Amino acid sequence: MVAQSEGARAAKSSAPASAPVSASARPVFSIGQVLAKLQPEFPELSPSKLRFLELQDLVTPFRTPSSYRKFSADDVARLRLILTLQRDQYLPLKVIREHLDAMESGQASPLPTAVGLSATSVLSTRSRYTKDEMLRAAGASANLLQDAVSAGLIVAAESYGEEELSTLTALAQLQRSGIEPRHLSVLKATAEKEFALIERALAPIAKRQGPASRAKSVERANEISVHLDVVRGQILRHVISRNAGQA
Repeated sequence: MVAQSEGARAAKSSAPASAPVSASARPVFSIGQVLAKLQPEFPELSPSKLRFLELQDLVTPFRTPSSYRKFSADDVARLRLILTLQRDQYLPLKVIREHLDAMESGQASPLPTAVGLSATSVLSTRSRYTKDEMLRAAGASANLLQDAVSAGLIVAAESYGEEELSTLTALAQLQRSGIEPRHLSVLKATAEKEFALIERALAPIAKRQGPASRAKSVERANEISVHLDVVRGQILRHVISRNAGQA
């Protein structure tokens, strides 16, 4: 599948309203529906990772007037390609983006594993970042990372994965709006309550013994967390819309 260039996106946005849109390009899937389609193949995919891929300009979902993200079938296919390259080829997102850009420009692009990357260098960059690399990728300061660690939002480590990078990127964006990590204690409290809710829902599975039952419990917990995330976002958007209407 070929990614859209900025120029192509601009051309699309300036096209007449009557211009035909292919069925595969129509934005019809919510975040929850995209996760339902892709998580069986990519169990570690989460709402935060989808948003992170959007922040990295790897996918550009349509936004409704109410700011809901809607993905087309083409978007889902693009995500599947990105996640497959990342999982099977152990490629960092920067290399994947360069590969998609080459495809987009019509260049004969070899598989990313052949783009000047040795097996050692590819494996060494498998979704892991040093502190300095993560700070640069997230556009964040060392002080913000330290504040996030102090607030319990990120666990200090020698290297960090994409979940931590996604979190720090979001925190950097929030900081620009005047929201600091210390202001987010309410989110931790909410998460603890949601975990208690999930734990209660999974009590029948938790009573069973064995690795298979534990694995099933974790899988179901992640599924429930995805649905809770969708509902939580919907509630927050309703609150924003209601209060904006009263302003």
